[in-house]
Amino acid sequence: MIKTVTATRYVTPLREGGSLPAIVEADDNQLYVMKFVGAGQGPKALIAELLAGEIGRSLGLLIPEIVFMELDPMLARSEPDPEIQDLLKASAGRLNLGLRYLPNAFDFNQLLKPPPAPELASKIVWFDAYITNVDRTARNVNMLICGDTLWLIDHGAAFYFHHSWDDNYLTRSQTPFSLINNHTLLPFASQLSQADAELRPRLTKKLLSDIVAQIPDNWLGQESTFSTRKKHRAAYVAYLQNRLAAAPIFVEEAINAHHKLV
Repeated sequence: MIKTVTATRYVTPLREGGSLPAIVEADDNQLYVMKFVGAGQGPKALIAELLAGEIGRSLGLLIPEIVFMELDPMLARSEPDPEIQDLLKASAGRLNLGLRYLPNAFDFNQLLKPPPAPELASKIVWFDAYITNVDRTARNVNMLICGDTLWLIDHGAAFYFHHSWDDNYLTRSQTPFSLINNHTLLPFASQLSQADAELRPRLTKKLLSDIVAQIPDNWLGQESTFSTRKKHRAAYVAYLQNRLAAAPIFVEEAINAHHKLV
């Protein structure tokens, strides 16, 4: 289960993020990168972060611990920046999301030596094709090196299908993911078939249902497509299962894209 902590100190904004995430200290004396529910992308970015993060962790990938974060509105009073103050006020009293801060981490670069092992690169490419992650490119690498290990961060842009729920969302789950061509690890991903054989069986219906069940109620319910939050959650589970069934399609797309690079 994902634990809930309370932000007790606003440390600094991370202005490279469009939604103004911030480093905060929580009541467990740990530092987190906080993603705000009151940011422009709203709860959907947090849902994507939660689903992708917990799925990735279930696949054995390194993703910082995810927590739910409560925010005291008093924190906004000491913030001189009006943009940040408005963001804090809009997010107070609602559950936000935090990821454990990785101190002394630095961005992954394709030129770093040695390169990621083909097995790991292939698993990450498979994962990103499954969650339709438009990032992890040279422009937005969204991977950190910390302690000689590769960590995956920032999944708020994944699962972009849920920004326009309609009757075709299950059909859209069956499509390839052509943007995998831009994946920064694609040149190293020479074991995609093996990654598919290993990872696909891990994502059982129960596992996916348990992950979706952790979406907070107040992040759901704003979609006219669904009359209840239960139906909204069921739609996420259905999409994730159907997307998994489409693995042969998106794996073939990734393999073809890899072959064009080598």
